[in-house]
Amino acid sequence: MSPITNTNDLIAFCDLLKTAPFITVDTEFMRETTYWPKLCLIQAASSDHAGIIDPLARDLDLKPFLDILADEKILKVFHACRQDMEIFFNLGVTPAPVFDTQVAAMAAGYGDQVAYDSLVRQKLKIDIDKGSRFTDWTRRPLSEQQLQYALGDVTHLAKVYIRLRDRLAREGRLDWVSEEMKALSHPSLYSTSPEDAWKRLKPRKNSVKYMAVFAQVAAWRERTAQERDMPRGRILKDEGVDEIATQTPTDSAAFDHLRSTSKGFGASKFGQELADIIRATLKNPDAYAPKVEKTAPPVQVPASVVELLKVLLRIRCEEEGVAPKLLATVSDLEKIALDDDADVPALHGWRRKVFGEDALRLKRGELALVLNGTRVEVVELD
Repeated sequence: MSPITNTNDLIAFCDLLKTAPFITVDTEFMRETTYWPKLCLIQAASSDHAGIIDPLARDLDLKPFLDILADEKILKVFHACRQDMEIFFNLGVTPAPVFDTQVAAMAAGYGDQVAYDSLVRQKLKIDIDKGSRFTDWTRRPLSEQQLQYALGDVTHLAKVYIRLRDRLAREGRLDWVSEEMKALSHPSLYSTSPEDAWKRLKPRKNSVKYMAVFAQVAAWRERTAQERDMPRGRILKDEGVDEIATQTPTDSAAFDHLRSTSKGFGASKFGQELADIIRATLKNPDAYAPKVEKTAPPVQVPASVVELLKVLLRIRCEEEGVAPKLLATVSDLEKIALDDDADVPALHGWRRKVFGEDALRLKRGELALVLNGTRVEVVELD
């Protein structure tokens, strides 16, 4: 199959997809040396049609396909969609509605973050040749092996989706994943605003001065990486943001005495820009510090209760055939151990019915975990 390289052919392909209730979508991209992912291929398929779109082609306008992604009458099916969604968000559209087969597989008992090739093997009994996965997708022409690999990502996915959907529907579990699917289309997940860059890091202090510099340095790094299309780490490592916020160097030469900056950083344009930003920030830290809610002092989590909850979680997941991560995280269990009214997903909706209510009953002494031979069982207590 030849890739679609002109707008007229893309319009014709999209006309075939417009009436489909769902399409499967995948991308091939490269970003090892860039900030922005370089989109190299888009693959899409319905139950009846499949195609490969070449976004690097000079005579191609992607708008017809982007319109399909925005069409709320068509479900867009991905596997592990986060990076694909980010790419399309950067092109001006957030696909919706979406269905992520990796998330759905968790509800169907295939484990946490199951790989695509593993899911295809389990559902379709097909072994995918992964030889083309890490090839250079920017080079043209693409080989027949690369094209077949790329196309298989969406044609197999269409079959996997139908089987997963039907199984979850039979078991009454489609609602289990509906909230997660809606969240995947929320634009905030894919925002690259420099002003929000500090939120992806872990500040070690909460003083106004530290947080003001921390946020401004993170924003400078994000903005610089975007403008130069370079990975963040090549501008400044994560630990560098923290060290600079702690040391607050106001002279560019001072950067050369830090452990996290490269030799010559102070004399570079980066060092001079950053020194100017820090000096301006320190003149009025209150104006630059992000509003961060002060957290209460950490409370000692009862480790023994958390361990009991982990055992209960494992038992319920085995009984229900669902991945533990979809029900509750370790952080959720720690919060439940401390508070019966903890605001965690495990104590709301279907998760509460499957696990949360029993977790509270275990804490109240209404349930017990007993060893029956080699099995741990849950028993009711009078």
